[in-house]
Amino acid sequence: MSPRLHMTLAAFGLALWAAGAAAESPAAPARVVSMPDPPQRVVSMNVCTDQLALLIAAPGQIVALSHFATDPEMSALAAAAAGFAQSRGDAEAIALLAPDLVLADVWSSPATLDMLARLGIRVEQFSPGVSAPDIRAKIERMGTVLGQPERAAQVLARFDASLAAIRRPGPGLRAAIYGPGGFGYGTATLEGQILALAGFANVVAGPGLDWGGRLDPERLLLAAPDLVIAGAAGASRAEELLAHPALRHLRVARGLRDANWVCAAPAMLDAAAELAQLGRQIAAEKLAVGQ
Repeated sequence: MSPRLHMTLAAFGLALWAAGAAAESPAAPARVVSMPDPPQRVVSMNVCTDQLALLIAAPGQIVALSHFATDPEMSALAAAAAGFAQSRGDAEAIALLAPDLVLADVWSSPATLDMLARLGIRVEQFSPGVSAPDIRAKIERMGTVLGQPERAAQVLARFDASLAAIRRPGPGLRAAIYGPGGFGYGTATLEGQILALAGFANVVAGPGLDWGGRLDPERLLLAAPDLVIAGAAGASRAEELLAHPALRHLRVARGLRDANWVCAAPAMLDAAAELAQLGRQIAAEKLAVGQ
């Protein structure tokens, strides 16, 4: 037998032996992938991440919230935030809290975020978002980063139920959100999304107006919206244009834009539900006068 043939047969026999041994040996245990432990010291440096963290975090998980957390004009969960420490967002003060997770916005100070990264502190940034799908995605992600998927699922269920419960008026109602300087909020803004959820068509719509634009009194007059949503009386001199004699016939609602209008968070649905209720009232009045 040639040496080459001998080596080939030997290799073949070794392969058969290995296959048989593998067949007789017990199966290797499945690889277990361990999930990281939930963070224990969470600091939120943005009023909108405050909102989601308060809804989803487990008791004792939050160390500090933003300095807007207890401001009732900015935070829809101001009462729930009472008793938590507050941070003004500077890296040194946050680092002294020894957090293992910092929640930030995409617009948070780059210098602060860079310093936190240099200190080895984990930072998760959340985009503002504007729509209901955006809010759902943020709830799911917050549940993941906090290690609380079950609590996030409960928040999602309540959010979906609240969204389904909004009783919108019939089609045909049009509205405008009139801000300082005569600025009108377009369909892609948070304010515009609340209008849509409440069942109103937005007067500020069309090419180049997704994010809004100046809404001159003449244009507002020609649009003849069923409702103009403005700031509180005296909030800005620019909004006093609505007192012009030519515009006095317009229905103007003041005081609607409270803390529920600040963040793309579940509280946004409360704003939409309140606005939808006003829409049903307007629709009923129009029906009564035969419009």
